Amino acid sequence: MGLRAWYRSTGADLPFQSPLPAHPGVAMEGYFWRITDSARGRVIIALNGVNRGPHGPWATLGFAAHPGGFLRVAEHPTASADRGGVGAFAGDAFSGDDRRLRVDLGPDARLDVTIDDPLRWPHRAFGGSSIFQSVPALNQYWHPWLLGGRVDGTVIVGDETWQLRDAQIYAEKNWGREGFPDSWWWGQAQGFAERDACVAFAGGQVHSGPIRTEVTGLVVRLPGGKVVRLGNPGISPVRAIVEDERWMLHGRGFGWTIEVTGLAPRGASCVLPVPLPSQERNTAGALEHLAGTLEVTVRRRGAVVWSGTSSLAGLEHGGLERARAELVRRGADPSATHAAPAAA
Repeated sequence: MGLRAWYRSTGADLPFQSPLPAHPGVAMEGYFWRITDSARGRVIIALNGVNRGPHGPWATLGFAAHPGGFLRVAEHPTASADRGGVGAFAGDAFSGDDRRLRVDLGPDARLDVTIDDPLRWPHRAFGGSSIFQSVPALNQYWHPWLLGGRVDGTVIVGDETWQLRDAQIYAEKNWGREGFPDSWWWGQAQGFAERDACVAFAGGQVHSGPIRTEVTGLVVRLPGGKVVRLGNPGISPVRAIVEDERWMLHGRGFGWTIEVTGLAPRGASCVLPVPLPSQERNTAGALEHLAGTLEVTVRRRGAVVWSGTSSLAGLEHGGLERARAELVRRGADPSATHAAPAAA
């Protein structure tokens, strides 16, 4: 293995090196697509965690939709990720890249859509993890590689068939060593009055050996196309206060100030799985809200340049203990490897 290949096998990418191709050697490479059909008040998410266990690769698959709180998760015995670009696959159950997304988790959980006019991550030097992208062996890296686009196709949710026409799409990937941080927070929103606007954030404890710190990355695609990314400690810090039903972020740097507030009732969440790659199983790991409210205000040198509100925001609390406690509160088995649907 050459030096460059070894470096990528730790999960790290050099500046100006794309983080989209799979990183051979990491325990998990997670791919996530989120579709927002604001005209009809619908949201669909699809995820594929490509895991590497003792007996080879396997997949954590998920498909969820709003309204209705529909959720289907599965463990699949085969999985692969594209080493030349972006792509995640699991037999006939899942196939996703930058042009098409197909999911088949049963006759009542299917999706087949095409992606056109993609609004890709514009910055060449670094991805969503910024300078942390180049630190080897972090527990987690994050890259929101698709900040918009047009989706057309068909979705089967339970006994309903939805036709998507000109819906919006967002996609990201995360990867790293065994397991997830002890706790993390995440959010994403489209469905603003301005179609090309997009907001995404992800934060938690990151560590590599003795290096430990709490980091939140915050990305806003402004109407018109400019993408602002904050979240480097000391240069463009983002302060995050996360409560059971509220996400509050304040970021500043390079003349920008961004404030984000997310709201969602705890009981409306579903419990998503996270993989335990070495154990070759999933466990409850994240409380996911499919349609919360997110408000954002962006200032440039004190002057407001954009503000917006979405009522179809994805908002997430991550952490094994939090997810298990929520399952207990709902009367479900916290040791189950499958996720629980949203509470009624």
